[in-house]
Amino acid sequence: MARLFGTDGVRGLANADLTPELAMSVAAAAARVLAEHDRSHRPVAVVGRDPRASSEMLDAAVTAGLTSAGADVLRVGALPTPAVAHLVAALGADIGVMISASHNAMPDNGIKLFAAGGHKLPDEVEDEIEQHMGAGFERPTGAAIGRVRDVPDAETQYVEHLLKVTPYRLDGLKVVVDCANGAASVAAPDAYRRAGAEVIAINATPDGLNINDGCGSTHIDVVAAAVREHGADLGIAHDGDADRCLAVDAEGNPVDGDQILAVLALAMRDAGELYEDTLVATVMSNLGLHLAMRDAKIQLRTTAVGDRYVLQELKAGGYSLGGEQSGHVVLPAHATTGDGLLTALRLMARMAETGKSLADLASVMRRLPQVLINVKVSDKAAVAKAASVSEAVAAVEAELGDTGRVLLRPSGTEQLVRVMVEATSHEQAESAAQRLAGVVSSVH
Repeated sequence: MARLFGTDGVRGLANADLTPELAMSVAAAAARVLAEHDRSHRPVAVVGRDPRASSEMLDAAVTAGLTSAGADVLRVGALPTPAVAHLVAALGADIGVMISASHNAMPDNGIKLFAAGGHKLPDEVEDEIEQHMGAGFERPTGAAIGRVRDVPDAETQYVEHLLKVTPYRLDGLKVVVDCANGAASVAAPDAYRRAGAEVIAINATPDGLNINDGCGSTHIDVVAAAVREHGADLGIAHDGDADRCLAVDAEGNPVDGDQILAVLALAMRDAGELYEDTLVATVMSNLGLHLAMRDAKIQLRTTAVGDRYVLQELKAGGYSLGGEQSGHVVLPAHATTGDGLLTALRLMARMAETGKSLADLASVMRRLPQVLINVKVSDKAAVAKAASVSEAVAAVEAELGDTGRVLLRPSGTEQLVRVMVEATSHEQAESAAQRLAGVVSSVH
């Protein structure tokens, strides 16, 4: 049977795959697992959501599941995922639940769980929760049933935390923020204004149905057009739950997660905050990031694709900055998960500190053309062992030298091999990728 928990919690089509009954079962099982781990007190859970319509239904189901298993619930309403993670720690809760499908379209939804301190649950705890689902248990009655309380100042607590860890005021900066009609529609404009910036908020009127609809970080052209229209210094685009952000400069040119990491790595190194002068990124980060960090004498450690692997490496090495090309950036000193608002504030603080434009700061890294081809195969394992593939890869690597890169990565869920090539020109990358794809597809 397929594992219920994916790389980022439980996700599916709301009220079809992800039903209220399933949400209630997940929540009740999570509360019971936590209670068994620590019998010293009654579990307390923080529950937040994004503004999509189905989140209201699933919020009610999760709250019912938690309280039916004897956990008290602190409801924080529509807030970014990193706000829920922060509030788990700030309020001394035992578990956090965020109801969101991130950048997915409105009909989808998801449930993300956080442990005490606001950290993502380890795989083994998720597996334990899954084992408890559907199993009978002695339901508490009377005073042992969990209670529910709203936290009216939850957004204020989160924004004040962000302001406290922003090193420079943003006075004089004009920013357009695309909130994706999502969870950051109130918090992001509020945080940026209170930090001193002039803020133009777009797609910040969620109605339950318009989240991620032609806007946000998956439609970066929207914020780019608004930046040019308003003559802003930069634009920030969040996804539906605001655990990441992308940016555009004053001309509307995109600044991706790799470039944001490069800017923040240099800022933190200069401030003495970059532990062991090391940055953590995934194998999919652009070669341009590797070259820029090499020139800056900053070590770049790479992980498998996925923010959980970045988090694991950050924790294992005690490092202070990591992230992905997609705009997930983690600053462990200030957040336990990717935080798009914190990232944006830090990026703008660097602009304020140096007086440089975002284009100038981002120019420290030149993005090399990157071509990715998904090749359908009959046997991923056979491709990995094939001498013809390793020989073709070696030939392309010799051709590219240190000005390019090859990465072959099997899909985790399908019979696919992803062929990625970076080179100094798009034509060279395309040619090499097509050659390698041909070799991969010929393996039987």
